[in-house]
Amino acid sequence: MPDQLITINENIASKLIKNQFPEWSDLLIRPVAQSGWDNRTFHLGDELLLRFPSKAMYAPQVLKEQHWLPRLASHLPLQIPQSVAMGEPSDVYPWHWSIYKWLKGEPASLNNIDNITNFAEDLAKFLVALQGCDITNGPQAGPENFYRGGVLSHYEKDTRDAIANSHHGFDANLLTAIWDQALASTWQQAPVWVHGDVALGNLLVKEGKIVAVIDFGQLAIGDPACDLAVAWTLFVGQSRDTFRNRLQLDDATWQRARGWVLWKTLCAPVAGTDCHEIIGRIL
Repeated sequence: MPDQLITINENIASKLIKNQFPEWSDLLIRPVAQSGWDNRTFHLGDELLLRFPSKAMYAPQVLKEQHWLPRLASHLPLQIPQSVAMGEPSDVYPWHWSIYKWLKGEPASLNNIDNITNFAEDLAKFLVALQGCDITNGPQAGPENFYRGGVLSHYEKDTRDAIANSHHGFDANLLTAIWDQALASTWQQAPVWVHGDVALGNLLVKEGKIVAVIDFGQLAIGDPACDLAVAWTLFVGQSRDTFRNRLQLDDATWQRARGWVLWKTLCAPVAGTDCHEIIGRIL
């Protein structure tokens, strides 16, 4: 099948459940309020979640999550997706797909976080724990996870072109200097686990506090710099200092993290992102 987005709706999900998991065929299937781009997500009753890759390039994420998340979960201080079953490819849908337990909470935002500094502390503790997990046979960074945990040079041309064509009003020479500085070092220690997409939509909040981290499709072992972008996309002032101090990574890693933010903001911004504000924060 060509690597293009495919249609996944309640009708397809219902057929898959009836064919492969008939014991759940009486449960109501409905879209979640905020579904992602890589996957289409549906409620299955009140306690379960269906997750379908939307493109062939995202399909390998299923087997990776099914294998690694149960091995990581007990070592982490926050909830992560817990698999209940894995669906098989069929004539209805071409790839593996997942059934998870539903994690209660709302995507993080400044409107539902009670104390942003405490939030920064809790998220940093999660990343420290993740980085401390056993990496034996862990997946390497590569095109299938968009090089999260890998080297920034994969995005060299795209970023320099974006800087040259930026309409955000910032000095191109200054942005180029930030990018050059980010490329000046690489991770010199043993690889560590990286989530790969530590973004607001993947951090769940309940009663004002972070309770879960979801969407581990970019999971890999490598350089943790890519997981630090949230220091500029969410945190400022005291909360950023708290986040940085708790992680205790060297200055070069934080410079590479700025490079990840610059690339992401210029080349692959999330819908609704205030690109001008974020670039201003990394200057």
